[in-house]
Amino acid sequence: MILEKILESIKKYYAVKQIQIGIHFTCVVSKNCGLASTMLREYSGEEDEMESGFLTLMSAKELALWVLSEKIEKASVGMASINLLIDIQDSKCIEMNASDIIKEKGKGKNISIIWHFPFVEELKGIAKNLWVIEKHPKIGDFPENDALKYLPQSDIVEISGTTLINHTFEKLISLCPSKCIKIILGPTSPLSPILFDFGIDYICGCKVIDANTILKFIAEGANFRQLKKQVK
Repeated sequence: MILEKILESIKKYYAVKQIQIGIHFTCVVSKNCGLASTMLREYSGEEDEMESGFLTLMSAKELALWVLSEKIEKASVGMASINLLIDIQDSKCIEMNASDIIKEKGKGKNISIIWHFPFVEELKGIAKNLWVIEKHPKIGDFPENDALKYLPQSDIVEISGTTLINHTFEKLISLCPSKCIKIILGPTSPLSPILFDFGIDYICGCKVIDANTILKFIAEGANFRQLKKQVK
């Protein structure tokens, strides 16, 4: 439902100038520039076609509708298109690191983090309990099914914006206690106030201010650490 609400709020039909689908990030350029994580389905031996070579014939709003697709590669393009179409209210945004919010609010608290962000090691001496929940767990992480156990116990929950692409956001947010602090984080996260209506307290996303630089970095396989200096 949240994706439908965001799509309903978009009334523009900008022409698409360029699309870059990199290893880590997808970028769609129109009047503005939208960014999202590139998510790929696990290979099953079947091939899905994505109208490659003809995507710029579609409007940004038409591509944005792809976010509803069960084909996760198309949903990634859809999310990047949504991010370029959202009118970001700069006056209501501040520039800061999401990790600083978690450090400030999470002292002695139970913290759950959906996706293994680079800053998780910094939280181990701060949190009472730190549960990093991953589809592909690293050492010390918990498998995704453990969200059912740990999210209801959490005082702070940080959710990756990629959960909007893989359509798990609403299930995860439903597991969170009403009084816990809920943060959506990452360049995929849409800077839309509609997320507040769905229980999110902090939206920590990004605004692309130099599309040409971002396109170059994405084409060369840049990861988040390399990109974050290029986005605002």
